[in-house]
Amino acid sequence: MNNYRILAVDDEEDLCEILKFNLENEGYEVDTANSAEEALQMDIAGYNLLLLDVMMGEISGFKMASLLKKDPKTAHIPIIFITAKETENDTVTGFNLGADDYIAKPFSLREVAARVKAVLRRSRPNELAQAPTRITYQTLVLDATKKKVCIDEEEVPLTKKEFEILQLLLQNQGRVFSREDILSRVWSDEVYVLDRTIDVNITRLRKKIGKYGKCIVTRLGYGYCFENE
Repeated sequence: MNNYRILAVDDEEDLCEILKFNLENEGYEVDTANSAEEALQMDIAGYNLLLLDVMMGEISGFKMASLLKKDPKTAHIPIIFITAKETENDTVTGFNLGADDYIAKPFSLREVAARVKAVLRRSRPNELAQAPTRITYQTLVLDATKKKVCIDEEEVPLTKKEFEILQLLLQNQGRVFSREDILSRVWSDEVYVLDRTIDVNITRLRKKIGKYGKCIVTRLGYGYCFENE
């Protein structure tokens, strides 16, 4: 289960219930509203993503999005427009309003789930960007500014992904990261990445950092962590 809260706003009650049922099965907490007026009475700032129908009553999805983007409390919330309209002008209008994605009806529920996952992944705070500029563990030194790793003052050649995985684990020593966690932080903009890809990168990383490779511990059924000896 995750802690993401989603609000689906559509004047088709059946569609709202279908979205709610399927997205809850994906582990999200989902609320619904059948008009923009109803949604605007809710605590929208508490949601991580909005699914907005474009064609609704007096306040359209576009108008609602415009109102939310002008409010500092809600301007950061990603929006996916869901609509039967799929002309180029409507799509451009949606993106100009700050939409993160646009899905035309009829759509598959698998497509909705995939797009929701991708938008949420992109909108997560970049933990690597907030990392300390220099992380040291015994004689292992990771320099986030120069993008290099040294062991016993000798530079270790790492790929970009290997570097970012090590950076993530080092700055959160003792914390277990699932494959999904690592995927969302290191491969944040790439939707289709196999779990096996992460395992291969971890294996290569362990070999490259030599005596410290054993510090990257596998917690079966959970994921990986960097553990102090």
